Amino acid sequence: MAPIARLVFRPRITGRENIPKTGRVILASNHLSFVDSLVIPLTAPRRVQFLAKNTYFTGTGFKGWVSRTFFTSIGAVGVERGAGQAAQDALDAGKQILESDSAFAIYPEGTRSLDGRLYKGRTGVAWLALTTGAIVVPVGLVGTQEIQPVGAKFPRIRRISVKFGEPIDVSVHGAATSGKARRLATDEIMAAIHELSGQELAGVYNEAPPAGTLHRIADKVFPRERI
Repeated sequence: MAPIARLVFRPRITGRENIPKTGRVILASNHLSFVDSLVIPLTAPRRVQFLAKNTYFTGTGFKGWVSRTFFTSIGAVGVERGAGQAAQDALDAGKQILESDSAFAIYPEGTRSLDGRLYKGRTGVAWLALTTGAIVVPVGLVGTQEIQPVGAKFPRIRRISVKFGEPIDVSVHGAATSGKARRLATDEIMAAIHELSGQELAGVYNEAPPAGTLHRIADKVFPRERI
């Protein structure tokens, strides 16, 4: 698929040499569109795995087979989406991938940006890097939201830019058990992504507001570290 995708979409790719050909590496990217999870594996110089929601792998019939085969072929690993234990299970799945000396892609924002701004990074990416010793290569995607805007059923042909930044060693911030180290490492990664993507900074997490008054009060009184 890679040669066909490059011929059709003619992506501007820079910094491919920043991705080591072997060993543990995390590709930490901004997230603008569904197609981001196709763009990164198709433009990176080595096989990249990433997490995808389980429903892509559990469908039945011919459509389910096509979905399962496609996402498996591009390196996706199915996980349950959500907070709490589901989020930790997803990180554990990423940890297993990295411990096999593979490349793993993750979106520190947690979900795609619907308004084009770059949101605050969650510290799961730092936990993965500090736990496994993997280096982090920041990725800036530009224009992918134009290929398949939110609500669009079919992709459009638009030229995009994929920028792989210089590797980051986050071990200087401390151990994975330190909340401060995870926060500092995540902020360094997000600053590098921002430099590559040029997006406006949102300054907040990308998430829906709490459902009710009690939830809003609880979030203020008992703030949780976003993983």
